[in-house]
Amino acid sequence: MHAIASHVVDTHCHVISSDNTRFPINAPTGGKQSDWSKERPVSDAGMMAAMKDAGVSKSVLVQASTCYGHDNSYVAQSVKHHPEAFLGVFSVDLVSPQSIEQVAHWMELGMSGVRVFIAGHTAQDQTLRIDDSRADPLWEYVSSHHIPICVQLRSGGLSALASVLERHPKLIVLLDHFARPDLQGGTPYSEAQGLFDLAAFEGLHFKLTTHNIRDAQLGKASPQSFIQRVVNVFGASRIAWGSNFPACSGSLGEQLQESLAATQFLSSSDQDWIYSKTAHSLYPSLSQVIGLSQS
Repeated sequence: MHAIASHVVDTHCHVISSDNTRFPINAPTGGKQSDWSKERPVSDAGMMAAMKDAGVSKSVLVQASTCYGHDNSYVAQSVKHHPEAFLGVFSVDLVSPQSIEQVAHWMELGMSGVRVFIAGHTAQDQTLRIDDSRADPLWEYVSSHHIPICVQLRSGGLSALASVLERHPKLIVLLDHFARPDLQGGTPYSEAQGLFDLAAFEGLHFKLTTHNIRDAQLGKASPQSFIQRVVNVFGASRIAWGSNFPACSGSLGEQLQESLAATQFLSSSDQDWIYSKTAHSLYPSLSQVIGLSQS
């Protein structure tokens, strides 16, 4: 294992409370609770234990939208109680007239980033587009306040994301799971051209997750050829590793090892960016807590 493992930052994992009275499963995005959150929920204490076993130094808790919707209370509590372990990313209603107030509220409670959930396993709102003009005040607010925003959508929504980035060029966006491109055709991944076309947007960053490692084992694809392609196109400094634990099956340690095995061919510098430095550049408070330098 590369030495970077002692400073690994997981930019995409989820926590589910064991206290359903205090933190009820309420209004999940899409109207249906995700199967993974029923079958293998992990609390904040469980996440810290998993991090210790895996060798992950810090985790960015991303709101479990298909469990709690826009009620980010459990993530906020987890971050408050365990700032040595966690940063938090909260979800907001993209087109709500109160979206800016929602952002201000959760940021005041110590959170570090925003999430917009358009499509996932249990939800794909065909009526909502990420470039909906009603969301422009939200985009402008997070852009002007330098708040990173995680975007979950599928490849069909990439042109709409490009429209948003054209209108708000200073946005700092993290695209969850590379938008789950179709990789089965293998290199040069022509079916993912819509993803590669976004390279010109310098504020756009990408999460390399367990989904991508496993998707790249289908058909003619391989994790190594896909990873080499995205590093060539976007640069490692715009790519950050995220486990998607426990939404993806397997332990956190197993998911990290899957990714380390798939990226071991990269230079030490590229690995440093993917497993640590990109996360620090996006979330500067990581360095303040862990005591690491971004240099």
